[in-house]
Amino acid sequence: MTDPASPAPAEPHARDTYSDRVLEHLARPRNVGTLAGPSGTGADANPSCGDRTTITVRISGGHIAELRFRTFGCTAAIASASVLTELAAGLSVEAAARLEPADILNALGGLPARKEACALMAIGALRGALVDARVRATA
Repeated sequence: MTDPASPAPAEPHARDTYSDRVLEHLARPRNVGTLAGPSGTGADANPSCGDRTTITVRISGGHIAELRFRTFGCTAAIASASVLTELAAGLSVEAAARLEPADILNALGGLPARKEACALMAIGALRGALVDARVRATA
């Protein structure tokens, strides 16, 4: 018999379910690494879980010629950064700066609600890299 004053056992967390597109980006992430001599570098982190993404970009003629990412984090963080590099490659700097977390979520076929912040983290890292590139170009 259990003691009625003792707390009920915690329910196990529901397993996160990921789309095939997310799992594809986890298994074969695109554009992993860093660029030597980048035009700009940006990073963002999620302090609640410790995930971190860094993006380096090379800009040529006002367009993103090349970009790479490094992520320390979960499935959703890696997939978000990977798909973002595909979305941003070749875009004008202005168009890349307008990318939103929803663009990442759509490209991945969605993420579990509690993992959607990973898309925001990837966008934050890209925007940081674009700002850094702008500052470097005017220095």
